[in-house]
Amino acid sequence: MNEIKEKILSYAKKTYKTIPDAPFSTAPTYSVLRHSDTRKWYALFMDVPRNRLGMEGSEHVDILNVKCDPMLSGSLRLNRGFLPAYHMHRENWLTILLDGTVDAENIYPLLDMSYELTKKKSKRGK
Repeated sequence: MNEIKEKILSYAKKTYKTIPDAPFSTAPTYSVLRHSDTRKWYALFMDVPRNRLGMEGSEHVDILNVKCDPMLSGSLRLNRGFLPAYHMHRENWLTILLDGTVDAENIYPLLDMSYELTKKKSKRGK
């Protein structure tokens, strides 16, 4: 398994008590991290051909999609390793290359943000 992916999964397990599941029978290498109460996704791991991401080459690359503040997402996409979300709403999600371009330590805060943005909203006044 990809070392950066392993670190992120370990972080999610330690921080959020989340283990990945593979909801797609046609794509067994894809996995998601979900909230335990609502089952909403806060992270999606995939391996896709580089050319599907607008990059050169057809070899597969591991990626992570996280929900992200649109303003921050736009800024991050100016840096190597951050791309418009693949197969998700591009304004609210961000794709991160897990090929070593971005260190795991720089991904953890984005995973935290995604977790917060996707968690169950509390009712007002309670």
